[in-house]
Amino acid sequence: MLMDMAVLSEKSVSASIEAYASGKNRAEEIRSWSDELRQLQDDVSELAIDVITRYQPVASDLRFIKAAMEISYGFSRFGRYAYDIADVLELCGDLHVCDKSVVELTAKTTKEMIRMSVEAFSNRDVELARNVQKLDDFVDDKFRESVDRVINEQVGDIQCAVSEALILRYLERISDHSSYIGDSVVYIVTGERTPRK
Repeated sequence: MLMDMAVLSEKSVSASIEAYASGKNRAEEIRSWSDELRQLQDDVSELAIDVITRYQPVASDLRFIKAAMEISYGFSRFGRYAYDIADVLELCGDLHVCDKSVVELTAKTTKEMIRMSVEAFSNRDVELARNVQKLDDFVDDKFRESVDRVINEQVGDIQCAVSEALILRYLERISDHSSYIGDSVVYIVTGERTPRK
């Protein structure tokens, strides 16, 4: 179920960025995927509770179950933020004149973080999981720079600036959840938690 969630969450985020870049409204399609991810998260939680109740796991098995619940939540959030990105088109209207380069660059890094976090989980790769966390600062910086431009009125088109800031905020949240998944992988393998910022 978690790997199904991984595939669907990656697809949702990619589709939302493609929709933003092309100006094509895919909000309803992405919303249905987000709803499906939410249902899968509930299914993972139910299964985890069932396993705990029936088998009373200990040590590393219990760590895995706890981490699986956290990871499913992260994948569900990817879907929700993908829908929020798609919804920006409806909120802000036609964005074809906007410079989308910052969003596209940040989205590329964010999608790489998702891919890495999924691979780290699939392979229980602690080093890759820690590398995911290192990329988070780049996405945070792009969001802060965008907000700073809006606050200091260093923008030409306010519609473009607001849409960029909103989308970068959602990408920043996706990157955070990718980092949390990386942290969960480290926890599964080592039993240690990385301190959160």
